[in-house]
Amino acid sequence: MDDTIRTTAEAIEADVMPRLYEVHSDPDVASATDRPVPKGMTQTPASKKSPAQWAYERLALYIKNFEEQLDNEHEVAMGFAGGDAGVLRIEGMGYFDPDVITFYGSDPTGARTQLIQHVTQLNVMLRALPKAVERDNPNRIGFRLTEALDTDAGPG
Repeated sequence: MDDTIRTTAEAIEADVMPRLYEVHSDPDVASATDRPVPKGMTQTPASKKSPAQWAYERLALYIKNFEEQLDNEHEVAMGFAGGDAGVLRIEGMGYFDPDVITFYGSDPTGARTQLIQHVTQLNVMLRALPKAVERDNPNRIGFRLTEALDTDAGPG
């Protein structure tokens, strides 16, 4: 039990601030905990967010952290658990309150792909795929997702 006495302001701030914790076998591996949390994630208490919004915001941080570790020849994609559906190159992500997350993208053949998933079934495996040949620079969706969380245009 925590016996720390907190002011009302500290209690409110603690409710708003998301908690994140990771440990890796290699201490030099970049972790999502090493990055500041976008201000859009802290403006609304976690208890006031739908499961879909909360999952979306946290996934955005993980995707951005994953992308920061990629070279210029690779982009983030996600593999599907429990099926033969393959992978989806992540080109967009969203949520539909209260409990649905959606991923937009394309498969390795270039076919448009969308995954719609209930948050209770959410299992995402991030994968690095070679960047699309027709582009000079890799697509970095995670950076755009977290930038949106830092602006008024973000979720909430």
